[in-house]
Amino acid sequence: MTERQCSRPIVIVIDTRTQESRLRPRLEQATERDVRTVCNHECPLESMTTPADTERDSGVETNAEHSGDSALSSTEDTAAVSETARITPSAVVLELDRPGDIQSLLQRVNADLPAVPTIVAPHEGSERLATVALRADATEYVPTEYDEDPIDRIVSTVQSETSGRSDDGDSRYHHILATELPDEAFVIGEDGTYLEAKVRSRSADLYTVPADELVGTTLEDAFPDTVAADLQDCLDRAIQTGGVQSIEYQADTTDGCRQFEARVVPIDERVQGRRAVVWLARDITERVERERQLRSRQDQLETLNRINAVVRQVIETLVEAPARDTIEREVCEQLVDSELYCGSWIAERTGDGRLSYRTGAGDAETILECVRDCTGEYENPVAQAARTGELRTTNSITENESLPDELRAAAREDDVRSGIVVPITHEDATYGVLTVLASRDDAFSERERAEFRLLGETIGFTIMAVKNRQLLFADSVVELEFQIDGGDTFCFDLSEQYDCTGSLEWAGTTSGGRLFQYVTVDGLDGETVLEEATTHESVEECRLIHDGDERCTIELRLRRSGVRTLANHGSTIRDVTVEDGVATCLIEVSQDANIREIAEALTVVYEDAELVARREVDRAVRTAAERRTRILDELTDRQLTTLRLAYYGGFFDWPRESTGEDIAEAMNISPPTMHQHLRKGLKSILGEFFEDSTGTGTSTE
Repeated sequence: MTERQCSRPIVIVIDTRTQESRLRPRLEQATERDVRTVCNHECPLESMTTPADTERDSGVETNAEHSGDSALSSTEDTAAVSETARITPSAVVLELDRPGDIQSLLQRVNADLPAVPTIVAPHEGSERLATVALRADATEYVPTEYDEDPIDRIVSTVQSETSGRSDDGDSRYHHILATELPDEAFVIGEDGTYLEAKVRSRSADLYTVPADELVGTTLEDAFPDTVAADLQDCLDRAIQTGGVQSIEYQADTTDGCRQFEARVVPIDERVQGRRAVVWLARDITERVERERQLRSRQDQLETLNRINAVVRQVIETLVEAPARDTIEREVCEQLVDSELYCGSWIAERTGDGRLSYRTGAGDAETILECVRDCTGEYENPVAQAARTGELRTTNSITENESLPDELRAAAREDDVRSGIVVPITHEDATYGVLTVLASRDDAFSERERAEFRLLGETIGFTIMAVKNRQLLFADSVVELEFQIDGGDTFCFDLSEQYDCTGSLEWAGTTSGGRLFQYVTVDGLDGETVLEEATTHESVEECRLIHDGDERCTIELRLRRSGVRTLANHGSTIRDVTVEDGVATCLIEVSQDANIREIAEALTVVYEDAELVARREVDRAVRTAAERRTRILDELTDRQLTTLRLAYYGGFFDWPRESTGEDIAEAMNISPPTMHQHLRKGLKSILGEFFEDSTGTGTSTE
């Protein structure tokens, strides 16, 4: 062995997964000493100061945590261990990342080599590894990942420790205190006095008092009484039990109130004559905020899922509802039964602009009465939504100073904290407003508002469908005649300018909400009508369908229409004629229809709309067999034969089973003649359904 090899080496114990030390080359260069590398399961620590038994296979004593691992992989490594076992090292560096390995090896090193400094140098430092190193009495803790120059600190530790320890025996925790802990570390005496304080540079700016000025102060000086008492209790538990304790607490900083998490590790030796702990703390404000946001999102998602379920259940109920009253009552009851809401009611505007209560559910009676009786200049959210047709939400009702005192007092009495008012609408028709109350603050997020907006539209659509169904099957209806003077739509201006007459053939909307009307104009040619329609501001699109002698039919796509408004209120339009700028509109409604509501809706579109007649009309109820017979009577033999051959021959299937030529050949006629019979027959059948032999009709595709 050379002279250099006989000098006191630094033995680096590395993890078996690494097989090669990251620190060895730099340590050899920095210390000019022989540095040996072994694996932790290959190093017989208890025999480091005694001659090794050359007869044993490799001098390996397997660590309990690595039982079953292989022995030395080469004779060179075996020689290195055997050689190392005969020499007392200057220091032992544990380049390990496993807490169990670190604890086990430190106990053995301290037992067999009490005068040799031990340095824990994991590649990835952590609070847990630092705590293990401290409790196992390591001399130094140097996480190489975070430390800019771990070699200098390791060498410095070796030199200082080999030259002698400090008198008070606290060098071990001093070294760890100076190196680890993400943000701050303190040595605190049993009476709560700061004995040592170390703060990372990245956290120093947060402190209102510099770290070195904390020494000599107490927890009561640094924290409010309640927080200081909790911290002292944690410190006492650590000393009494001898175990590591954890605590979270808040501290005022230059960046506001921040959240900290601490590990409190009792120190075996006395410091300055008293028992003490190492207080290892890190700033977890960002983590706490992320967790809070995550919990909030989870709560919102859970609530939204429950709202979705309620809305779906309500919609399923609406499909089978026989009448408007049933629809409204079911909605209110199911919303309250879901336990998400404490109150719900539906109201509508009366002719004088007041709110009329229709139905409701829940226990929020006090706030309901307050809204009913609310008068003066203040317009509550329910009245606003009813007037404007726009959704309204109010959160933190009891703290909202913009609300009247009596309304906030009523909310406190009913434990109501937030509310939403949803217009019940279908297209341009408003049937009332749905008010829903909750005992939760900020109960109605944007996503919840979207769900309630959909619910309001669904209720409106269902009410409209019920109105139409009641009208369709009624054997007695009410006929209303309106006179509209001076409308600003195309037909009014055209009849006034050219002294012509416009008659509505059909009006309806597509699934995309586009409004179409088919109008026949008498007394004017199609070219002029099309030219006027193209430039009129109420017309978005137009197309000439038929052009005859002083008579034409035109297709119009309008921006707005009173016809559409009437249809949305459950009316069947029997006839609309415009002459000399004045329109006569004849409609049918069910016996229980709200005539005032229909009249008010029409005046929104046409300012000078007046109800001039109201008549009760009995209409014959035609059976399906009677209607079928009537249709067949309208068809010629050729038309009926053509329709039957086309139907049974698959002409109407997709893809077609028979072409027009196939049907014409079967009838022994030309294809144009076959198509003529087919179209006339189809027109007779469709006319029976669409026109019902009485005039115009309206529909929604």
